[in-house]
This record gives sequence, structure tokens and C-alpha cells, in this order.
Amino acid sequence: MAKASAAPATIAIVCGLGNPDADYERTRHNAGFATVDVLAARHGVRYWKSEAGAQVASLTWRGADGEQREVLLAKPMSYMNTSGGPLSKLARAHRVAPQQILVVHDEVDLAAGEVRLKLGGGLNAHNGLRSIADKLGSRDFARVQFGIGRPPGKMQVADYVLRELKGGFLDEFNITAECAADLVERILTEGAK
Repeated sequence: MAKASAAPATIAIVCGLGNPDADYERTRHNAGFATVDVLAARHGVRYWKSEAGAQVASLTWRGADGEQREVLLAKPMSYMNTSGGPLSKLARAHRVAPQQILVVHDEVDLAAGEVRLKLGGGLNAHNGLRSIADKLGSRDFARVQFGIGRPPGKMQVADYVLRELKGGFLDEFNITAECAADLVERILTEGAK
């Protein structure tokens, strides 16, 4: 049973999941990268460095308590299925516990355009989340689920998430990235609860 007085987790790393090649840039599978890029643009982040196999940028965030703290934005440069390696190395290097990590990922079981916070729990057959849980040795990290919906007809999930988005589909995806970034900002201010 959770304690009612428990403080919400303070997020220290926001990790967006995606695939590093330009071929994947405008695909549903890059929902996490797109969201992190929106956050970086909103807050004037211009300097990214390579650290622990990820592209990493730092921003200063003021929480609801008025205190300023550093938050790392991270985009693992391995492929989705192995993204836990870079994230776990980054977390160890910065002494960040799993509860202080927020992962943004595509979610087929959430309608396209919806975003939702999930704390810990199942991995929903998502290979990126599975890799992270394996490498962190914990499922106790927060997630922002970026809804992409189920593939139409008999299309395979892999084909659906890796298909290049164009026209209205790309517009909807970009709007959802903005909504996901709004949710991340709220979590950074108020904590993951």
C-alpha cells in the first residue's frame, strides 16, 4: 500500500525513444525523439553532446517549489530494441534512480493523438521499454505514452510504426508531439504522480 504522504518523483532524465537514422525521422516509432525535440526547441536548447551512446542536452527547470534543477534530455543513438544500454549508462553516470527517469514512447494501445502518464508496470510488448527495464533492473520508471493507435486492417505493427508519415498523418503526429511535450513539462514541474 502506497503512503499517502509520499512525494512525487522528481524527474532528472527525460528519455525519448526512437531510431537514429534519418530514414526513421518521420515515423510513428520516433514519437519519443519528436517529443524531446519539441522540448528542446521550446526551451532554447541548442547544444547536444554524445554521452553514453546517447545524444544528451541539459536544461534548467524550476519546479513547483521554486527550486531550479538540471534535467537531462536524452535520445539513445542505438536502435529502439537496445535503447536500455545507453539510458542505463547515462543514469549510472549521473546517479539517477529509475524512479527519476521519464521515458517517452509510441503506444499502439492508445488512440492516435492521445497522451498519458503511466508509472511503472507492464511493458506491453514494447521492445524499447523491455530493453530499458532489463538494463535498469527495474520497471519503476515513468512513461509518457504517445498514442499512435493500432495499424489498419491486417498491417503488421512493425510496418505501421516504421512507415514514413506524410500529409495529415504527419500533421497529427506533430500536434501529438506538442501535447506530449506539454505533459512532460507538467510532470517536470509537479513531479510524476
